[in-house]
Amino acid sequence: MERLLSLCRAAVDKYEMIAPGDRIAVGVSGGKDSLALLCVLAKLRRFYPAPFSLVALSLDYRFFGQDADYAAIAALCKTLDVEFQVRRTDLWRVIFEERREKNPCALCAKMRRGILHDTAKANGCNKVALGHHADDAVETLLMNLFQNGTLGCFSPVSYLSRKEITVIRPLVFATEAQVAAAAAKARLPVLPSACPADKQTDRQKAKETLLQLESAYPQLRKKLLGAMERSHLSDW
Repeated sequence: MERLLSLCRAAVDKYEMIAPGDRIAVGVSGGKDSLALLCVLAKLRRFYPAPFSLVALSLDYRFFGQDADYAAIAALCKTLDVEFQVRRTDLWRVIFEERREKNPCALCAKMRRGILHDTAKANGCNKVALGHHADDAVETLLMNLFQNGTLGCFSPVSYLSRKEITVIRPLVFATEAQVAAAAAKARLPVLPSACPADKQTDRQKAKETLLQLESAYPQLRKKLLGAMERSHLSDW
């Protein structure tokens, strides 16, 4: 976790992600990435020269009409001294029952972002922190290239003028392997995904494609990430 904290600090400093007085909503899905992000930001809060506060927000999709159990995450937040809130939603019902989306991920992501941003604003937050890491960035680059014929990725810092909120991604310098190792060593209470589309997404295809390409081109992820930074693609 200390290595992850160091990488988080480096990203926060380079992209000026945190300013004095920020109230940051951490989007906590229950996966390893968001839980690790929550832990490192809680640690960073103790000594970072720009004082900031945190609130952890989880959106319950209510898969199959059932409320998810966030008791373990609530307990973690208590040990971290971080406020925790769960927002129950109708995402499952709208996407899978009403609209019966064959490719639900795009609509789900759009609706999820809207609810998260609104919930963050309602809690007095001016920033939202997401757990995207370096592997996510490279996968997004490939997804945009292969599917849309465009070169682009999410940005480490994005200001959403319509919502008047800034999205930050403090784990962009960390690899998925580093995040997974930190989460396992800290025994974080990772929740298994209940989504029927899990492991069947375009991102999963990009992940598998990268694995195949790296067998022929070693360290391809690192090289692609470096190319993004050198060219300042999407404000990297």
